[in-house]
Amino acid sequence: MELINTVIGVPLGYLMRFCWLLVRDYGIAIIIFTLLTKVIMFPISLLVQKNSIKMVKMKPQLEALRYQYVDDKDAYFDAQNALYKKEKYSPMAGIWPLLLQLPIILGLIDVVYKPLKHLLHIPAETENALVEKAASLAGSTVEALGSTAQLKVVELVSSDPGAFVISAIQGLKMDFLGINLAATPSVTRLDLLFLVPVLAGLTAFLLCWVQNRINVLQIEQSRLSQWGMTVFMIAFSTYFAFIVPAGVGLYWAWGNLFAIGVMYLVNLIYDPKKYIDYKALEQLKKDVAAQRAADKRNRKLARKYMKLFNSNSEHMKLMFYSEGSGYYKYFANIIDAILKNSKLTIHYVTSDPDDAIFRKDEPRIIPYYADETRLISLMMKVEADIVVMTTPDLEKYHIKRSKVRKDVEYIYIDHACSSLNLTYRTGAFDYFDTIFSVGPDQTEEIRALEALRGTKKKKIVECGYGLIDNMIAAYGASDKTPNEKPTILIAPSWQYDNIMDSCLDGLIGGLYGKGYRIVIRPHPQYVRRFPVRMKEIIGKYGDLFGDDFAIETDFSSNVTVYTADLVITDWSAIAYEFSFTTLKPSLFINTKMKVVNKAYKKIDIVPFDITARDIIGKSVDKDVVPEIGEAVAYLLSHQDEYRGSIEKLRSEHFYNLGSSGEAGAKYIT
Repeated sequence: MELINTVIGVPLGYLMRFCWLLVRDYGIAIIIFTLLTKVIMFPISLLVQKNSIKMVKMKPQLEALRYQYVDDKDAYFDAQNALYKKEKYSPMAGIWPLLLQLPIILGLIDVVYKPLKHLLHIPAETENALVEKAASLAGSTVEALGSTAQLKVVELVSSDPGAFVISAIQGLKMDFLGINLAATPSVTRLDLLFLVPVLAGLTAFLLCWVQNRINVLQIEQSRLSQWGMTVFMIAFSTYFAFIVPAGVGLYWAWGNLFAIGVMYLVNLIYDPKKYIDYKALEQLKKDVAAQRAADKRNRKLARKYMKLFNSNSEHMKLMFYSEGSGYYKYFANIIDAILKNSKLTIHYVTSDPDDAIFRKDEPRIIPYYADETRLISLMMKVEADIVVMTTPDLEKYHIKRSKVRKDVEYIYIDHACSSLNLTYRTGAFDYFDTIFSVGPDQTEEIRALEALRGTKKKKIVECGYGLIDNMIAAYGASDKTPNEKPTILIAPSWQYDNIMDSCLDGLIGGLYGKGYRIVIRPHPQYVRRFPVRMKEIIGKYGDLFGDDFAIETDFSSNVTVYTADLVITDWSAIAYEFSFTTLKPSLFINTKMKVVNKAYKKIDIVPFDITARDIIGKSVDKDVVPEIGEAVAYLLSHQDEYRGSIEKLRSEHFYNLGSSGEAGAKYIT
């Protein structure tokens, strides 16, 4: 504390002495001192304003990252830090004013307690002598007077000038408007001093009231949070003014008032409305509120289905679990074959209350809805013989193996046709009993991962990939009339550094107006999680919309995929679906590779996602994107040459092409 008094108190003492010599009025000097500290700190207030605007502007993106990495905190923090770096946002900037305000308060307390030292610059030897004299006259000791010793000297000089020989002290009047600013207010004494804590509390209320309406960060807080902060500030300001000399309380009250002026001034210089899309933020708030309301309704629905599940659990033989309505397509062929070739009843649990399964007219499929909370207990109470799911990381997060039956067989079905080593977390399949493998590449990876990790040897069923079977069949039955202009489908993934965020401008610049029809089809998760960015993109290219340019955000149909002449992507599996369905090549942009398992190189198998790129098409680096037209023209003019290599890879990569459902159903039944 003595170090702070020396380092902070002495400079502030000189500033306070300047103010006092300027007006020779202690109270007005404190007010001027308060104003000067706000002026000195104003550049920092501007910096905080800019930083706060960045924080609010990033809010939708941060919300999206929380969803994206909901069960991977390390990945979330990495992505968050990357976003902060990109936006030049400093998490520490917001607390700088508080960090600076604290030593100023401590320094000011030292100034108020030691007027002989800071205002009158009386030598230390004389100070000590005066303090000893004051202690003697007061019938006390220097130790007993403590930090109020110099204030006692001033008090005694004012009441008995003849007892001291220092005439300069007589000119130091520490009262203001009848209030002794050297005295400390008391809760039990209703006098003029009592007004200082009251003013501190009232100005704190006024500051919070204004702050809740114009401060860029505080506006975004909930009403409960705003009023909670208001109550705290009023209580703290009032309490603080009761435990320090009234001069410090006066500083605090005027500091609150000047802070209001600072807020208006920084808003005038950096108007948040010029930088923040408040309409998008308002929509985000409405979406969150709607989701909360939906969650409340869904909880009631989940309770109903939980009762049904519990009543049926003892008789279950086969259960499927789906994360959402869009996952049924990965089970469809197997379920159809089970229904056709057996008498089994399928118990279908979904985390989507609007899942299309509830509208399916099939008496042997019994659907259940489980919200996130009930899903945890439901999965631990499973009594079925077999549980089939596309969700990895069994036992690692909220979905656990049954605690009721230890012999339940858990089957994993992949919802892609890519590497199980590169695109999933370490140990994602350790607790499954059986893997329905898409093809030889996945089988080889599973065995290598088991050897690496020393886990039990799982059953591997040579199943195949139902989705690609259905897409090939649908494409075979579709109209293949050639497009008037070659259609280029730009369909990126949604991970960090994807095409939408890193090189979309270059792609459009290199292709638009060159005789192509361009369709941009962002990943559904990108549209869902980055609404502000999508709005910016649509607004930016709004003038291009027409016959030769479109941005597609309706994902209910795959017609665009079937009818495209070329797909451009980064690391999205849509390229495999397109090329393996149409036997046309794809163009890959080498953005930052999507790596979920950072230890993927520990097994000596190059992931399919890497090897396939230059077999089913061509990959180029981002720096050649402005000249992308050359690669596009080459692939369009050499489609026939790629057809054979794509068809060969397709036949090698998939088990049971065209009959994967029957293969999976045969094992289950």
